[in-house]
Amino acid sequence: MAIQGTFHNIRVYWLAFVVYWGIVLFGYDTGIGGGVVSMNYFKEHFGLMNPDGTPNKKKANDVSSNVVSVLQAGAFFGALGSAPISAAIGRRWTLFAFTLVFSLGAILQTVAGGSRGLGYIYAGRVIAGIGIGAISAVAPAFVSECCPKDVRGRITGLFQIMVAVGVMLSYFINLGVGLHIKTGPNVWRIPFGLQLAPAGIMAFGLLTVKESPRWLASKGRIDEAITNLAYLRKQDVDDEEVRAEMAEIEAAIQEEREARKGLGLREAFFGKGNFIRFVIAVVIFILQQWGGQNSVNYYAPQIFTSIGYTGTSNSLLASGIYGIVKVVATALFVFLLVDSLGRKLSLFISSMGMGILFFIIGALLKTYPPPAHAVNPPPASKAMAAMLYLYVCFYSMGWGPLPWVYVSDIFPTRTRHYGLATASASQWLFNFVLSKVTPTLVSDLGYKIFLMFATINIGAMATFALLIPETKGRSLEEMDIIFGSVSADQRQADISKREQALEHEKNETRSERSVDNKV
Repeated sequence: MAIQGTFHNIRVYWLAFVVYWGIVLFGYDTGIGGGVVSMNYFKEHFGLMNPDGTPNKKKANDVSSNVVSVLQAGAFFGALGSAPISAAIGRRWTLFAFTLVFSLGAILQTVAGGSRGLGYIYAGRVIAGIGIGAISAVAPAFVSECCPKDVRGRITGLFQIMVAVGVMLSYFINLGVGLHIKTGPNVWRIPFGLQLAPAGIMAFGLLTVKESPRWLASKGRIDEAITNLAYLRKQDVDDEEVRAEMAEIEAAIQEEREARKGLGLREAFFGKGNFIRFVIAVVIFILQQWGGQNSVNYYAPQIFTSIGYTGTSNSLLASGIYGIVKVVATALFVFLLVDSLGRKLSLFISSMGMGILFFIIGALLKTYPPPAHAVNPPPASKAMAAMLYLYVCFYSMGWGPLPWVYVSDIFPTRTRHYGLATASASQWLFNFVLSKVTPTLVSDLGYKIFLMFATINIGAMATFALLIPETKGRSLEEMDIIFGSVSADQRQADISKREQALEHEKNETRSERSVDNKV
């Protein structure tokens, strides 16, 4: 395709920017819960203190895990429910509808307090979770379907940058509230209310973008599909490259229709070459959740406290720095390396680096346990914090962004919404499990939690990275060849047939225009 200057793909980047505001919500909402619950006034107001005024650790742990985990429970059902809705009404309007659902949940969380107790927060978190779960399933599919293959990894990888931005914002909002607002309902109303800002940006932004050409083609709306594809590529509808890409899309959809004829939904999951894709999608997110990163994400203040950063301001500041490192590392990888280093190698290096650093942190925590009442973190605690910052750099170059990129890559158009919904649901299910058990693991295991995660990083995640096929630089339609749904020869024959049909339509259109001009 001819390069049309620096901003050749600007419309695709704009679409990703708009759609991924929902992913900022993903990061923000998952990061904000643990920090809000750790505020003293929150504990006092909602009855999480002992009669003598000391924190009730069990109650605080229970509420903390509930506030974080009910979001994941809602997200699990939102992700599953999004598939038939996305298939029926398209990616754009599905995202718009679930942004409104999320906003309702955010409002319920914000108005909690007084006679409106924890029930409002729990209900709001569940409803917001339904919205986030659906957005997390549909958004990467929408973006992936609109991207040219040469920059698809980079643009789809913006997903994880936006997650990291959301988490970082949540840490600094918690830090600001912890330092400047000691009492009053604003302790939770400001953090929860600020969720409405990115939700509003996304809702209005969605009115400015086009529907997915691949979804339109799957519905037989070919003229609209070509028009939207040409718009996204900044080309004319008669451009040869646009027509060739459209032919490839149509050939793949036609093959899928033929393969699924009379077999319905069952074929989507168990058809030739499809089942292994669902297995990969589920396993990659199970491993991502049990790699340790999200435990650090959700409970960063508690994690940093456990390695010696005592006091609210110390632990929240350390968490904020962690968030900055994560954003910068993710952005550097996505923009500079994701489309050159490849998926497999990135995942392997990432898991090995994370595992080694977690082993080091566990060993340091065992050998130099932090003192109970230190005002400033001792040198060993600073070393462990540094290891966590290095750890998140390795996470950000592989297991952070790439599961979403990889899963968006591998599914064909007619099953992509089912694939993304299944992957996202598995992600949220194990997110839920992990967020429920992490406070207890941190309290009960101590240094052993880092050794457990290190073993998973090296023993399972690195091995998995070596077994999956590479998808860098391959078109979405080529995935059927990689996973054995169709032979390369058959695909080329189908593409040629569609190109000839499109060329015939193009010539007929020109002939009609010529006749009209003569008349």
